[in-house]
Amino acid sequence: MSIDLVALDMAGTTVQEGGAVYRALADAVAAASGSPVPGTDVRRWMGADKREAIAALLAGAPAEVDTVFDDFRTRLAAYYATTPPTALPGVESALTELRARGIKVALTTGFSRDVAEDILTALSWKVGGCVDALITADEVPAGRPAPYMIFRAMEATGVHSADRVLTAGDTVLDLRAGTNAAAHYVIGVLTGSQDAETLGQERHTHLLSSVAEIPLLLTRHG
Repeated sequence: MSIDLVALDMAGTTVQEGGAVYRALADAVAAASGSPVPGTDVRRWMGADKREAIAALLAGAPAEVDTVFDDFRTRLAAYYATTPPTALPGVESALTELRARGIKVALTTGFSRDVAEDILTALSWKVGGCVDALITADEVPAGRPAPYMIFRAMEATGVHSADRVLTAGDTVLDLRAGTNAAAHYVIGVLTGSQDAETLGQERHTHLLSSVAEIPLLLTRHG
């Protein structure tokens, strides 16, 4: 089966950012609610739209979601200023190879567009250059596990059939979104914070060490 679109998550999948997003998320929610956020609660929302995650983690606390989201963004920017995000090993080469084969590459993320674009700037990645499209959670009716970001990536790249789409991500919600989109390949990668045992419990077609292995996978199955 020929693949026309590879839709990839950002943090933990294509981008190494040291878990800063979830530290910033937990810190912002803890500051608003007045109590620490258990790690198990944060992990449950890995890969999700960050506003949806904040609303759930507040669990009825009086703080406004938008206010906490702004605090999250401020904390994340401070973390990134100290330790800028970088491309995971082999990812840029893989993206270049995929696009050289005529395969579209889209990034999908639970970040808002402004945060995602700041990351792309830090990486010197450009839409139309390194990738063909950037789809963010604030551009769709619901974030993962809903399939809408994948569908929006298909729309942005002119791909009509989900059976010609490969999705990859480092979280359970990434896999659920790919499955809900009926993508041909639904791949979990082990470069994030969720391990093979956790990801393996979800429906998937492959588990790979890294996005860097995707071109070889498509060569073998082409």
